[in-house]
Parts: sequence; C-alpha cells; structure tokens
Amino acid sequence: MMKQFCFLLFLPLIAFGQLKHKDSLSINADLSLTGFVQAGNVETIIFRATSDISFKPWEKARFETKNSYVYQEFGNEKADEDILSLNFLRFTPERKISPLVLGFVSTNFRREIDIRYLFGAGATFQIFKKDKNLLKFALSFEYENTDFKMSEFNQSQYDGNSSINTIRGTLWVKGVYHLFKNKMILSHESYFQPSLEESDNYRWRADFSLEFPIWKFLNFKINYLDTFESVVIQGQRQDDSVLSFGFKIKNYL
Repeated sequence: MMKQFCFLLFLPLIAFGQLKHKDSLSINADLSLTGFVQAGNVETIIFRATSDISFKPWEKARFETKNSYVYQEFGNEKADEDILSLNFLRFTPERKISPLVLGFVSTNFRREIDIRYLFGAGATFQIFKKDKNLLKFALSFEYENTDFKMSEFNQSQYDGNSSINTIRGTLWVKGVYHLFKNKMILSHESYFQPSLEESDNYRWRADFSLEFPIWKFLNFKINYLDTFESVVIQGQRQDDSVLSFGFKIKNYL
C-alpha cells in the first residue's frame, strides 16, 4: 500500500505542462511539502506532504484524489505516521448542486489504527464562486470500518473488539479566497463526522492554509491541521494539531 500511496502523493511532479487557468486544464495537480525542524536540547521533526489531483474521466464527471502523509519525531523517537487518501467522483460538478460518491483509506501510527476505510455518497452545494474564490459545503453518508491494534478504549462500551464499524454522516465545508490582488491565498477544508448509530462516536478535521505566491507555479505555504476523535485507545489524547511551513507547486494559474 505504501508504494502505491507514494506514487499518488508525488504524481503532481510528473503532471506539469503548460500553465493554464485551473478550470481549463484536463488534469489539475498540486503538491505541498511543509514541515518543522528543531535541534538542540529537544530535537523535533515534523513533515507533511499533501497532493491534490483531479481529472475528467468523462464529460459530465470529475474525479478528485487528495492524499496526505504526516510524520512526527521527538527526541529521535517516532511519534506519528499518518496516511490519508480521500477520493471523490463528482457528477455534473459545474452545477450548484451536484451528486458525488466517495471512498477513504487511512492509517495512523499514534492512534494505533491498522487501517480505516469509508465509502458512501452525497451531494455538494456551491454557495459562492467568483473568479478563483469559492465557498461550498457537502453532505454525505458513509459506512466505516476501523481496525485497531488494541481493544481497550477510552469508552468502555467498545472494549474487547479491535474492529469498530458504523454508519456516519459527514458535513464538509471548503473555501478558497484570493486576497490583496492575489498576493495572499486563504483556504480551509473541514469536516465533522458523527456516527448515526452511536452519539458518543464522532470526529472532526480542520485544515487551514495561508499561501503567498512566489512564482507562477510556486507558493510559500503556512499550514495548520487540527483533528479530534472521540473514540481512541485507552490513555491517548483525543486531539492533535500540526503547524508546518513550506512550499506548494502546481500546474495551474
């Protein structure tokens, strides 16, 4: 799985050609590499790689794959290694309301998740779109299965079973705003995922970015990621956050 994931993550590097406006390209691709390093009495390494690739498999549809890899190390000891692949097939995406199907795959070292997968369907609602600025939200419903390495949780009703499955509903919010004559780009993408079967089983993920264009295909990027899970292995914290700095390369204007 790791080899295939690395290929998806770095595929934008081979998808570059003549720069055009994002909406006019048959394939859109970008790759962000951000991180943080501290040396001395306390050694810290944080690395995050994310890629977005989208293309039209046929005229009235668009496929999007969003892949990320997060690695953290403190005092020469691995603290986290997180893989996430979000995949969407959108139908008539140019309309203000468009249906979608989705599939996710993820692993997480710190949370001791061997593998998690979701698949489902929903619809996207476009609230605002003008030039390069947009705001939209989506509502979807998924089946989820998560295989943990342990079977003792912070909520005792899940103890004794290392595999937890449920039906979820997800509320998505995404926005992109080009400010100060395109000298700064603010973007956010968040979701909230409650279980529709267990009220105490829910999670959220909030991803915020500030970008400052350096060149036509290169931006300096500041990224903040915050995640929360209500059901975790006994003794673990429920929330995580990562602040990182780096660059984003893209094949569109």
